[in-house]
Formats: sequence, structure tokens, C-alpha cells
Amino acid sequence: MPASLPICTNMEENRNEFADMDINADSDIPGNSHLSDPLGDQAAVEKLELELAESKDKYLRLVAEFDNFRKRTAKERLELIQTAGKDVIIPLLEVVDDTERAQKQLEKVKIGPEAEGLLLTLNKLKSVLQGRGVKAMESIGTDFDPDKHEAITEIPAPSPNLVGKVIDEVEKGYYLNDKIIRFAKVVVGK
Repeated sequence: MPASLPICTNMEENRNEFADMDINADSDIPGNSHLSDPLGDQAAVEKLELELAESKDKYLRLVAEFDNFRKRTAKERLELIQTAGKDVIIPLLEVVDDTERAQKQLEKVKIGPEAEGLLLTLNKLKSVLQGRGVKAMESIGTDFDPDKHEAITEIPAPSPNLVGKVIDEVEKGYYLNDKIIRFAKVVVGK
């Protein structure tokens, strides 16, 4: 308000004094531009709505990215837990291979009760490994799969239905909780 306005003591004088004044007339007063420029208001509202939409989009993308990160780390942690014993189990697989070879040799020689200790040890080792999630891969007679098998050599197939299939297994493959920890080394028919 201008400083030169008189102070009126009764209500009637106040009405008469301000009746001729235009409240939008003084453009020098800060903050009153919104009263005199209705088009500026619309542009400002549209600008604010655009900024709000951008902020919402950034927020939604950030939430989605964090959710993906959380899921990915949970999956990686689960896989790490499932394959935690891999470093210990892989060398034990070589022991299993050796004892299976010894078992086959003992079956050829037909040694009786003296070999039962070896068979008991082999069976116990296999059951302990199975309890930890280790499972042998069955390869003989299946189609050759480079994702599971490592082809050592190819030989002529004894019958036409064995072409492209695993004929012999040099070294067994193993899974640890459905994840391959050792590929099967096989002979493939051609």
C-alpha cells in the first residue's frame, strides 16, 4: 500500500476511499504478476506439470532399477550358497572315479568278501555327496550335447541309431544342485 493513504476512522469513509482503486494497477509490487498475466499462469502450470512428470518417471525408473538389483543379488547369493562346496567336492569326484575303477577291476577278478570294505566306502562316499546335492550325469546313449559333454574322440557308430550319440563315457560328469560342476568326457558315434 502506498504510504500517503489517509487513515479512515469509520467504515463508510474506507469504502469511498478504496472504491476507485484497481488492485491490479500497480505493477511495481513484487508477486502480483500472476494477477495481470493469465497466459503466463498457464505456461508456468504446464512447465511444472512437465517437471512433475519427469520426476515421476525418474522415480519409477529408480525404483525398478533397485528392484532388479535386489532380485539379481538375491539370485547370485542363492547360487553362491548352493555351490559353496564346489572347491572341495571337485577333488572328491576324482576319488569317486578311482574307487569306481577299482570296483570294476574287483568285479572282473571276482574277489569275494575281502572287497566289501571298498564297496562300503564307495557307497558311503556317494551317499555323502548326494546329500550335498551332487548328482552323476547319465550320458551313455543320449544325444551329444556340447553344453554337458566334452567329446574326447569320434568313432564309427556300431549302428545307425547311435550316430551323434554318446557311445562311451571316459569320465563321468556331475551336477551340483542342478548346475554342472564337471563336464562328461565322452566318445561320440559318427
